[in-house]
Amino acid sequence: MKLSIYNTLSRGKEIFEPLHPPSVGMYVCGPTVYGDPHLGHARPAITFDLVFRYLKHLGYRVRYVRNITDVGHLEADRDFGEDKISKKARLEQLEPMEVVQMYTNEYRLKMIQLNVLPPSIEPSASGHIIEQQALVEKILENGFAYEKKGSVYFDVEKYARDHQYGKLSGRKIEDLLANTRELEKQQEKNSPLDFAIWKNADPEHLMRWPSRWGEGFPGWHVECSVMSSKYLGAEFDIHGGGMDLLFPHHECEIAQTVAGYGKEAVRYWMHNNMVTLNGQKMGKSLGNAISLEQFFSGDHELLEKGYHPMTIRFFMLQAHYRSPLDFSNEALQAAEKGLERLFDGMETIGKVTPAEKSSVDLDKLEKYFFEAMDDDFNSPIAISHLFDGIKTINSAAAGKESMTENDLGKCRQFYHMAVRDILGLVPEKRDSGEQELTGELIKLLLQMRIDARKNKDFDMADRIRDEMARLGVEVMDTKDGFEWKLKR
Repeated sequence: MKLSIYNTLSRGKEIFEPLHPPSVGMYVCGPTVYGDPHLGHARPAITFDLVFRYLKHLGYRVRYVRNITDVGHLEADRDFGEDKISKKARLEQLEPMEVVQMYTNEYRLKMIQLNVLPPSIEPSASGHIIEQQALVEKILENGFAYEKKGSVYFDVEKYARDHQYGKLSGRKIEDLLANTRELEKQQEKNSPLDFAIWKNADPEHLMRWPSRWGEGFPGWHVECSVMSSKYLGAEFDIHGGGMDLLFPHHECEIAQTVAGYGKEAVRYWMHNNMVTLNGQKMGKSLGNAISLEQFFSGDHELLEKGYHPMTIRFFMLQAHYRSPLDFSNEALQAAEKGLERLFDGMETIGKVTPAEKSSVDLDKLEKYFFEAMDDDFNSPIAISHLFDGIKTINSAAAGKESMTENDLGKCRQFYHMAVRDILGLVPEKRDSGEQELTGELIKLLLQMRIDARKNKDFDMADRIRDEMARLGVEVMDTKDGFEWKLKR
């Protein structure tokens, strides 16, 4: 097996050799939970769900860590301004952690609808304040940070004297300095390139913790260095995220990890490209984001109708994860028709009359599919080979090709594995009328419902129950708790 991964750091494909085979450690930057999840959130989730699924298929034991950012992410991704979650809490007159819980629940629910498997560990930044303070202490002790007015800043120019700052993004510090102007409120920093690893909290700031520098909160970049090292060790295999995080977030993460822990942690950096609308990045900050709920319901002026979550997933997988993906109704409707054709072809396997001899080469189909997946998870090429196979299946059903009983069994097994297990695409209902849901996804839904009821969030609990009913799982509340069963 020669699985190759495009490593952003080296800007080329490298043969994937995990640090501790057969185990793989993978860390992916998750969402900042201050609003409804949108299409831009879906792309990294689906991209790294595909990586997660395929590595597990290859036999690796994968520890997949995906964080929740619930503190320290300021407006415009800068070192000044209001915390995004605090701002949402102030506008909606809620507690910040109420905002966090509400949108974390919503994000998880949408991931389940997209058939994104839950990560092995899903830590939050606010749950690791002590560890983040400890890393800030280490960076200060090692001489790569300084304190000013209760805030602690990373000294980029000092770090760059002995280390290559900008190696991930290809930027040079001289160019950064030449193109960076001093901004208002940044004057307490020694250099405009420096970034906060601990921020002093203004009096009106809602989210704050005590520290030896005064009450404050961690900088946005610190959380990933801390949580990845805590759960995956000093060195791990894959770090993923959207291309918009490459600079400055991941660049700062490398710098503070080296400054605090003494060495780089990541062996392969992977970045998915953006979802765009008319060529412009789709996102909340730009005001052009369409929420996943709106995609599913069709309740948005740019949508001609609602689209099933599997159509959204298939739409994503039809483009390579490193390629930009431009939204349009036409593209989604084409994906809808293509997915229907794929599922119809899989059903046709059961309609083929077995022959004594086979005229098709199924081994070649499997070979081409896995060669595409081994080549940097090239899902569009892998899918094209699946459609080639569907043509053969349809020809066999029409009597133009022949397939033995054994070949039909192999074909059915291969398509189930490739389409459902690896690509994560499931039809709305099984042939028997049951919805295809894995046990672990059902358990996650039920646990979310329990948590919602404990938090007296009965609207969310009812939504989860109703969504499970739509997916084919009936939940019955009893005096001792609840029972569930798959509808038939």
